[in-house]
Amino acid sequence: MSTSAERRGVCEAVLREVYAHARETFPAECCGWLTDAGVRRCENRQVVGGNPVAPERGAETAYVIDGDDLKAFLRGFKDGPTPRVVYHSHPNGRAYFSATDKQVAAPWGDAPSYDVHQLVVGIDATRVVEAALFAWSDDACDFVEVARYPGADL
Repeated sequence: MSTSAERRGVCEAVLREVYAHARETFPAECCGWLTDAGVRRCENRQVVGGNPVAPERGAETAYVIDGDDLKAFLRGFKDGPTPRVVYHSHPNGRAYFSATDKQVAAPWGDAPSYDVHQLVVGIDATRVVEAALFAWSDDACDFVEVARYPGADL
C-alpha cells in the first residue's frame, strides 16, 4: 500500500460507524465521507434521481451526495476537515468498485475529480459481508483495491 493509502486506511472504530450507517439505510445505499476528524454521514439524494451517471436508478442501486452535504464536502478541501475517503454501500452484499462508481468518481475518465479514496461496503439483509478500499492508480488509469476488511454481524 502506498503512503497515501496507509494514511487513509480505515480503523475498526470508523468501520463500525460506517457499517452501522449502512445497516440503518439498508436496503438503500448509504453514503458519506471520512476525514481525520471522523465520519460525515450524508443523505443519499438518489431518492430524487440526482445521480448524474444513473438518474434512472433508485437509492437501492445508486447514491449521490448533493445539496448541503456536497457543499460541505467541497468546503472541506479549502477550510477542513479535508475529506480523505468517500464511502457508500452495495446492498447486494459485495464490496467492489463498479463502472458506475468509477464514472461518478472520475467523470472525465482520466483521473478522479478529488484526491480521495473510495470505501465500498457490501451489505445484505442479515449482515455486513465485507468492505474494500480503492485508490486511484495513475499506472493503471483506474481505481485499484488497496485494502479489504471483514464484515460484521449488524
